[in-house]
Amino acid sequence: MPGTLDAARSGTFALGGDLPVVRLGFGSMQLPGPGVWGDSPDPDGAVRVLRRAAELGVTFVDTADSYGPFTAELLIKRALHPYPDGLVIATKAGFTRQGPNRWKPLGRPEYLRQQAELSLRHLGLERIDLFQLHRIDRNVPLADQIGELKALQDEGKIRHLGLSEVTVEQLEAARRIAPIVSVQNLYNLADRSAEDVVDHCAEHGIAFIPWYPLATGALARDGGPLAAAARRHDATPAQLALAWLLRRSPVMLPIPGTSSVEHLEQNVGAAGIELTDDEFAALTAAARR
Repeated sequence: MPGTLDAARSGTFALGGDLPVVRLGFGSMQLPGPGVWGDSPDPDGAVRVLRRAAELGVTFVDTADSYGPFTAELLIKRALHPYPDGLVIATKAGFTRQGPNRWKPLGRPEYLRQQAELSLRHLGLERIDLFQLHRIDRNVPLADQIGELKALQDEGKIRHLGLSEVTVEQLEAARRIAPIVSVQNLYNLADRSAEDVVDHCAEHGIAFIPWYPLATGALARDGGPLAAAARRHDATPAQLALAWLLRRSPVMLPIPGTSSVEHLEQNVGAAGIELTDDEFAALTAAARR
């Protein structure tokens, strides 16, 4: 059985400088299952996973209005409300799902406000600790999208603002409108396309939340560098991929998601893996090749 996930194992990061979270979090996207509409195929199992995450010391849970839609948020409330002290729930809006692999940005101010209000209700919160614009809608002025979230923040309904899938230029444009404390982009050992965003976030003290953090590609094949390192640590390639992310930057907040308690416990165990300098350098170089 894995030990408790705490600051000594994975470190902490203070979102916005005033909201500390343990750096290895949990992503809830898988909890509603593969369908687009309707309830989770295993709501009781999802509740067990969420409660086990809290027991293990996870203090950062990421979700979105579009996961279900709203199914993940409702499961989080069912499993964890009233929320324990120190638990931070981040949600998102602005990316609608019309079908399997069919997504569309929607950043009209009135829509973002509506979704924020619904998320407050579904999560059972008076204030959302971190509300992220799920995608920038190119058909709506950025000032209108960020401006509406800033208005919600000024009203006390949102504590901190974040973005998802943005470039450095988009991040800086948003920061000229309102303070931004986090960026959530695709990033993992095998896909390093957001490398410049990671470094920019580190330079400015902005949390970087990599989604799809467990992807390893060919690096995990037998004979590959990730598989070899995993054997040395008596761990899985996925655990090594998470350990690499935690080592990559102090602003990194991986959010591996799962609907399995067993996989959750394996993911949490990654926080106890310490890569040597040589191992980290070898994995970094191998991924770039």
